[in-house]
Amino acid sequence: MARFWFISAPLYGHLDWGGFLLTAQALQQRGHEVLWISEEPIRTAVAEAGLPFAPVRRTGWLWPPPPPPDLTAIPPQQVVMLRYRRALDTWLSEDWVGEGVQALLDLAQDAGLPDAIAADPFLSAAALAAEALDVPLAVCGWPAMKTLNDGLLFPVQKTLAVESQERITRLCRRFGLRGVNFAHGPTPSVLSPRLHISYFNDYWYQADRDNLLPQNLFVGGSPRPPTTAPPAWLTAIPTGTPLAFITLGSVFTGDLGFFSWAAQAAARAGCLPVVAIGRNPIAPEEKARLKAALPPATRLLNWAPLDHVLPRTRLIIHHGGMGTTHAAVIHGIPQMAVPHAADQRSNARRIAQAKVGLNLSAQDVRQGALQRGAQALLSDDRVRQHALRLAADFAALGGPDRAAAALEALAAKS
Repeated sequence: MARFWFISAPLYGHLDWGGFLLTAQALQQRGHEVLWISEEPIRTAVAEAGLPFAPVRRTGWLWPPPPPPDLTAIPPQQVVMLRYRRALDTWLSEDWVGEGVQALLDLAQDAGLPDAIAADPFLSAAALAAEALDVPLAVCGWPAMKTLNDGLLFPVQKTLAVESQERITRLCRRFGLRGVNFAHGPTPSVLSPRLHISYFNDYWYQADRDNLLPQNLFVGGSPRPPTTAPPAWLTAIPTGTPLAFITLGSVFTGDLGFFSWAAQAAARAGCLPVVAIGRNPIAPEEKARLKAALPPATRLLNWAPLDHVLPRTRLIIHHGGMGTTHAAVIHGIPQMAVPHAADQRSNARRIAQAKVGLNLSAQDVRQGALQRGAQALLSDDRVRQHALRLAADFAALGGPDRAAAALEALAAKS
């Protein structure tokens, strides 16, 4: 029996990545000792998955970010720099990452060393702690890639790349490390030299194929049978009614206009909209305005059980989050993504490249592209066939069970 630490940022989306939590469950079912480490906000979700949870004060992930200043009073170039720097601070704040590393080192003293650490792709503290503890690191949810050529970077990216390198250097110096779990090119990132597990396939990264590194393992995934009864609101919908699932995940839930526009587009294309607005609090008057703007038959929810909803879904309209994108792929559902930030843009681009849906901008949405896109995706059988073919390819790769086997092999070598 081996001991595994799974470390994630304290956000629901960072439990997923297409199969991160499921991989931990698979290892536990194989008889291994699994401990999930994060901050208190996700304790309940981890406990509901049947996994032991160890809270730490900091994981190194800066969340929630500090309120932004008034951007209308800042020149455009400074606004761009501010947005990039705030994104950098989220995963590479020296103070927060340093606290996260120390919390993990203290936990190792109390709980003992793991045989391997599996971390979400943006946890710098986990990468540094793994080196300090001399424990192999696996990055789950993001492939290992060569760093971009410096000539391909925008000026703001070049400036912040230098700042990133300097921050990593200072953190390494603080803990007496070399930074073996980081890429040290012009675009620093967490990079395990041992193993990166992606819950997609290599075709999904076709545009980046020349940049993929050999430590990648693509495991795909497939739908899991529901273990609970379907909710009453779903069983009340006639079985043959096509559903459109609409979500912005767990973070970008304040864009209420998106929900109403997407629901109207889906209804006009012949689907019953199911809108999941997340668990973030919304003022009662804002929720009332949203309800009034939705088609009459819309189901408005905070959360929807995807294992029940997606088998009945014909179209997904979402933000391009990796977990939602993956869920759409494994169920063979055409999708429209309107990315809001971070990796959502690359996910949306790959949805279009794989010919399983559309990548829309906010400007596209304002010009009515949601309605045109919904009608096109639902009427073009070629997109549906591409989606079903990609789902079959994912299912053939083994999913979280194959990821668990790879982590077993990694632990055995340590």
